[in-house]
Amino acid sequence: MPSIPTFISFDADYDEDLKNALNGQAKMPNSPFNIINWSIQEPFRTNWKERVRERMKHARVMAVICGEHTNKAEGVSVEIRMAREESIPYFLLWGRPNGRCVKPAAALATDKIYTWNWANLVELLNGRR
Repeated sequence: MPSIPTFISFDADYDEDLKNALNGQAKMPNSPFNIINWSIQEPFRTNWKERVRERMKHARVMAVICGEHTNKAEGVSVEIRMAREESIPYFLLWGRPNGRCVKPAAALATDKIYTWNWANLVELLNGRR
């Protein structure tokens, strides 16, 4: 099965460890996805949105990692809106198994946060949500 190009959106201030964990899963030999890039961590530079959009256009799907402060992560909400504009499907992952996780502010009321495990990840990457 070809590897699915995936964009990762996450709260760079609090959840870089989670991004690294998902990136590690992408490198596993049987992984159905590859990380083509991740968020620009320079949100106050003038062209960061254009740079994110160009990277995102190469993805077939976006994984949004939710942590305890994701609702306040402006960059994550911007990326979700961009994904919608570019017709890139996205899904939300519960990043902290033993912690509280919240949806990004731009998430829809109908967006579900899925348990982050291998079986769910494979299903979500293949569009089963």
